[in-house]
Amino acid sequence: MIKLENYVTGKWISGDGEGQTLYNAVTGAALGTTSTKGLDFASVLEYGRTKGNPALRKMTFHERGLMLKALALMLREHLPELYSLSYQTGATKADSWVDIEGGIGNLFSYASLRRKFPNETFAVDGEPISLSKTGSFMGHHILVPKEGVAIHINAFNFPVWGMLEKIAVNLLAGMPAIVKPATVTSYLTEAVVKKIIASGILPDGALQLLVGSAGDLLDHVSEQDVITFTGSASTGKMLKAHPRVLAENVPFTMEADSLNCIVLGDDVTPDMPEWDIFVKEVRKEMTTKAGQKCTAIRRIFVPENKMEDVWKSIGKALSQTTIGNPENEKVRMGSLAGQSQREEVMAQVQKLLASSSIVYGSLDSVEVIDADAKKGAFMSPLLLLNQKPFESKEVHEVEAFGPVSTIMPYKSLEEATILAKKGKGSLVCSVVTADNKIAKDFVLGAASHHGRILVLNREDAKESTGHGSPLPMLVHGGPGRAGGGEEMGGIRGVKHYMQRTAIQGSPSAITAITNVYQQGGATHEDEKHPFRKYFEELQIGDTLHTHKRTVTEADIVNFANVSWDHFYAHTDHTSLEGTIFEKPVAHGYFILSAAAGLFVDAKKGPVMLNYGLEECRFLKPVYAGTTIAVQLTCKEKTEQEKKSEEDIAKGIVKWLVEVTDQLGEPVAIATILTMVRKKDQG
Repeated sequence: MIKLENYVTGKWISGDGEGQTLYNAVTGAALGTTSTKGLDFASVLEYGRTKGNPALRKMTFHERGLMLKALALMLREHLPELYSLSYQTGATKADSWVDIEGGIGNLFSYASLRRKFPNETFAVDGEPISLSKTGSFMGHHILVPKEGVAIHINAFNFPVWGMLEKIAVNLLAGMPAIVKPATVTSYLTEAVVKKIIASGILPDGALQLLVGSAGDLLDHVSEQDVITFTGSASTGKMLKAHPRVLAENVPFTMEADSLNCIVLGDDVTPDMPEWDIFVKEVRKEMTTKAGQKCTAIRRIFVPENKMEDVWKSIGKALSQTTIGNPENEKVRMGSLAGQSQREEVMAQVQKLLASSSIVYGSLDSVEVIDADAKKGAFMSPLLLLNQKPFESKEVHEVEAFGPVSTIMPYKSLEEATILAKKGKGSLVCSVVTADNKIAKDFVLGAASHHGRILVLNREDAKESTGHGSPLPMLVHGGPGRAGGGEEMGGIRGVKHYMQRTAIQGSPSAITAITNVYQQGGATHEDEKHPFRKYFEELQIGDTLHTHKRTVTEADIVNFANVSWDHFYAHTDHTSLEGTIFEKPVAHGYFILSAAAGLFVDAKKGPVMLNYGLEECRFLKPVYAGTTIAVQLTCKEKTEQEKKSEEDIAKGIVKWLVEVTDQLGEPVAIATILTMVRKKDQG
């Protein structure tokens, strides 16, 4: 029998003693043992802080993102082996796809997110803030990686996705991780980590693995560490209340199992596509991963006059779900993760039956394909009926973490909204309706109690990722019972692992710190036009003061004719009464075009093209006779990756364009982007 290994302090180490035995969830056969006894958890944390953290902090966001991309590409080469192991957890091929390739997809998503960050080791957060009358004193915010370790305590249901969705975020942020998967399925997590470590893609100390008990790990956390937890609400609350976590004020993000719900709109009838969409979604969420999902539908709310039709339709759909060995292509639902999980689910179902009854499924038997129902952790999907949801506490408090859901009636949308919120906070809620008024009223009424709300109808059903699918760029978490935390969420998630610091100083000082030019900061101008400089040669603060140009009436008329913009304020002298304009005003886009005419260097050079416009404000009317001038300043630089060996080495440069009139007053301000060639084409 094999013994799983922990990966800590740069070594693969088996824990002391016999440890905990792990079993094949389908056959009941013993797979191996695992233990963390004898490990020095203080040293594990210190290794991450002193080895992994400095290495990641020195890398830029772009380097970290490319590292994630390399990890994803590498793991895709090992899919057959990982799928084979996943079947032993009771997961079908479809379940395994969500866990394995869904997790790899998270790596790809966060690798792409690098483009939303500068090619720096830190990030600027938000907008600059003026703190003085003359502009000599200002404030800003920056984000830097925390100097500790991200500790991920994960659940058993997604041994791959659960790890990859979290480490993708902390690695992009610049923090190392210690992953502690649930022991029962940790053999699959271990297999993935072995591939990652063997690849050499991550720097030493960036990822450590504990297969077994977390021991006294939390006794050694510090204020620079971050803890995330996925699992039961009761366990999460216990960990969150750890004396060391409280004393050091360690950030703690909890994503707890919750009583997620789905609501059928009163407008939906059996002849509508939304009816079938609703039934299909319920069946999928009850049977995917055998209902072992923190996002699975536990409560089903249906208009009271449609109750019988709905539960019969759901029962019919569930009867078509074949159960058994996940490796058999005919099987659509596998087993639970183990016998102990099945016993726990059955115990919770008994609590629910105090106020509900079974309308589909059996507690005592289940038909399986290519498996032994007694040796494997199989159970029948169970659809329960509760006729009095306002009087029953159990249905809003007890979760059976398996293929179990309860259908309940409501009389009005207001009642449905109240019932949805009786779960006291959930990760996700869905509403199926063809009426957007119903969707709006429900979403605004229920949003305070849910981390995510899915609106399903015939328009989006084909491409919807579904009720139970958290997405990398959207937050995953929820209030109250769901843990009160957020995971993923794109840029939002990255910020959980970084310290936001307010910085104050002069525009020049803030420019030097952020590598982003701040208006009013020091500039430098030389004889060489900025557009004649290659990407490497350009410095933040490089400036050009242009010649002047006087706007004429002919300019305004001609621009109107060329652009076809004959808005009255530009062309009609008789319609200006009651407006802010004294006479026909120049088009804002003419001012921007005229500004470009002043600052552009016409000859072929390093500037390859105009890449876009990010910010533009027209601050003061410009009439015929106004003389304008421009100050062009290099604001920010971002390198671009070469897509191939033949690709031109280049970067994107942001320029601050400040247009003033003859009084020196600003009339327009904009940020334009150009693509600039590198001198070094290596």
